[in-house]
Amino acid sequence: MSATITGGSGGSEFPGSFTPILARTRTIYRPVGPVAYDCVKVIVVRDGSAVLYSEFGQRPVKCGDVVLLAANTLCASEPEDHVTVTTLYADSDYVVDQVFWQYVSAMHDRLDAQEFAATIYTEPAQIIGLGMDRSGVLMPWLDELVTLSLENRPIENFFRTQSLWFSVAHVIAPFITTSAIRTSSTQRATGYPSLPRHRKFAPLRQEARRLAQLLRADPMRTWSVTEMAREVHLSKSQVGRVFVEAFGKSPIAYLTMLRTERMAGLLCTTDTPIAGIAQEVGWRDPDFAARQFRRSVGVTPSKYRALSRSATSEVPG
Repeated sequence: MSATITGGSGGSEFPGSFTPILARTRTIYRPVGPVAYDCVKVIVVRDGSAVLYSEFGQRPVKCGDVVLLAANTLCASEPEDHVTVTTLYADSDYVVDQVFWQYVSAMHDRLDAQEFAATIYTEPAQIIGLGMDRSGVLMPWLDELVTLSLENRPIENFFRTQSLWFSVAHVIAPFITTSAIRTSSTQRATGYPSLPRHRKFAPLRQEARRLAQLLRADPMRTWSVTEMAREVHLSKSQVGRVFVEAFGKSPIAYLTMLRTERMAGLLCTTDTPIAGIAQEVGWRDPDFAARQFRRSVGVTPSKYRALSRSATSEVPG
């Protein structure tokens, strides 16, 4: 089986045998536009600094910070000179399975784990100020995880990879923000993943995969839930349930993510007025488009354009 971690545009970055955990270290010098992955991301800042844009707003990160992103959560970055990060990509089902075993004494089955995780881990984007001392403990484990990932021997390295992942999680978990109830508008009411299964960082149900392809191919279309259901031959209630199970958010929320991602790219690369860009990505009302963009990226379209232009001009060619 070949594993792929895909961004919002559906591109493949990591071909190879399936593994629930992948790790990569890289240094970033240029701005990275909003992109979302269909897995949980744990990003450890190792050197330098950057400004991130996501559902938590506009936030600076520096060495010693850890960024947590739920599946299909947009995040953009503007390095301040440079930023070096190690990113762990974790299959959502794998993470929920761990929640089940962590709280197994209080649960009947893995369906309980779905609901439990959806209740306490509702913030889709968090920044943890772990600090230099605590983050320093992580570095040898992160380096070994990267080495094991590059070896691409998931079966042989499974137990060592899992032990390193648990070691990292043990340090980070006490600082993760949790809540018994929804406390902000950005928290997800229906953001639970499906039952644990062997998958390829992509949804298993054909209807969900097909609908995601349709939305990516034509985000400008005036989609309704009725039209979505008709395209994949499901009822309106079924299409929502199947899609949330696969992607952790509703089809409309997924479409919003795609339009926001495309809007960000046009803001950076064109001088088209914001109202025109809103029309181009599928939103007829520019005010509604601006609200959706700010909710997903953390800043208004005009501010994002100004910030991205400023950051680009400061980077030597």
